Amino acid sequence: MKVRTIGIPVLDQEQALKFYTQKLGFVKSKDIPVGENHRWLTVVSKEEPDGPEVLLEPSPNNFAPAKDYQNALFRAGIPYTQFNVDDIEADFKRLSEQGVSFSMKPTDVGSALIAILDDTCGNHIQLVEMKK
Repeated sequence: MKVRTIGIPVLDQEQALKFYTQKLGFVKSKDIPVGENHRWLTVVSKEEPDGPEVLLEPSPNNFAPAKDYQNALFRAGIPYTQFNVDDIEADFKRLSEQGVSFSMKPTDVGSALIAILDDTCGNHIQLVEMKK
């Protein structure tokens, strides 16, 4: 088995595309209309263009349990997923300067440094820098 795609529920696909590409630095991979103004919309890491894709999934707008789950995670401050970074302090500074909101600044948790940001689409995302 291989991981090729992970889904992240988003409230607005266009807003999510802008955030994930313009702020986080991902690159659009696929953008395929699938009906009802929805798209199979994926982004990939600029550093790993052949790596796993992140599907910006509009499920919260179409399936109430998905929206309830997303809202519950957000209210509890629990990240929906995490992305690894090489230098969390540099990414925190760069993203903060771009207006990205963090609910947790870079924090040492033993074997890693973590930070949590708001993706503006209904999710907390955790950034992780593994210690060497």
